[in-house]
Amino acid sequence: MLVASVNYLAVFLAAVAAWAFSAVWYYCFSRRWADALGITREQLMPDGRQPVGTMILSFFAQLAMAAILAHFIAITGPASVLTGLLTAAACWFGFVLTTIVVNDRYTRSSLALIAVASWHWLGVLLIMGAVIGAF
Repeated sequence: MLVASVNYLAVFLAAVAAWAFSAVWYYCFSRRWADALGITREQLMPDGRQPVGTMILSFFAQLAMAAILAHFIAITGPASVLTGLLTAAACWFGFVLTTIVVNDRYTRSSLALIAVASWHWLGVLLIMGAVIGAF
């Protein structure tokens, strides 16, 4: 059941903040991420251009994530930054981390790849939870 008391401006701002965090995260960790994938940074962008279509897709995926997180936060009680952070952390641990670990281990991905991806999504969810909870 979806809750009507969601602030959709907060959802949008949470998605923007998380998307910006993602850009900075993968800029900072692009070499480690590429190494964990077994490719070079140049192979990530063979034509030297940013993958704009994928970046747009990422924003809309994070917008959907923020909307669902906002509903979870609304269900847990009065929204606050703490409630947002705790709900986000629980969602990360229960849904995101577990999914990444299982999927990546079946494909024999390195622990470094699991770390880069899972810590990224923890950051995304905590930012979303804090922004949504603040509203």
